[in-house]
Amino acid sequence: MSPMNPKTKKRLQSVSTATISTALFKRGLRNQVIQNVHPLQHNNKNMVGPAFTLRYIPAREDLNPLSVFENPNHPQRAAIEACPEGAVMVVDSRQDARAASAGSILVTRLMVRGGAGIVTDGGFRDSTEIALLDFPAYHQQASAPTNLTLHQAVDIDVPIGCGGAPVWPGDIVVGDGEAVIVIPADIAEDIAAEATEMTVFEDFVTEQVQQGRSIIGLYPATDIQVRKDFAAWRAKSKR
Repeated sequence: MSPMNPKTKKRLQSVSTATISTALFKRGLRNQVIQNVHPLQHNNKNMVGPAFTLRYIPAREDLNPLSVFENPNHPQRAAIEACPEGAVMVVDSRQDARAASAGSILVTRLMVRGGAGIVTDGGFRDSTEIALLDFPAYHQQASAPTNLTLHQAVDIDVPIGCGGAPVWPGDIVVGDGEAVIVIPADIAEDIAAEATEMTVFEDFVTEQVQQGRSIIGLYPATDIQVRKDFAAWRAKSKR
């Protein structure tokens, strides 16, 4: 997995998933938000990193007893140890939160190894402990039962679906206080640049609206005077 361009990462750390979603929509990509996942905590800094994936299938009881965890090559354990530094682990739990995707010990290990965060469309056990970590974590809801009761880990670093969104290894995952979104790796740099420009303009618009200006002609900027005002504002604010 190639490391992220530091400039791209910095840009994506300071733009919203809503803005990224609009930039992706302009390119015809409508299904990149991971649905029904929520942050256990949020420190006002976006989670950003390339995706490293883990896939679960429905558990088959004769192949998924508690003893499988004794195998050092068990896919769930192996994924935690293989996830590259700076990557976001994205877990396909089939949008089923009745059993946990992971617990606090594994998430802590991922944090200590330098992961950028973890996302599951299922749930976490030990969620109160995970919420205390200085580590971005997103899930559907708390879930006490071990993953083995319903989920069987089968694949690492393969294309998956997570919360209805397609995720390829290496895609760029961004999470904020509102959502988690997946950016195809080959357009991440362009999306980061466009979302940054959109954010600057939206900051200008917000300021104008707070001062009483109508949104007509302002947002979107169909009035030529708005464009002139924005250029002047941008020069003055050095944005």
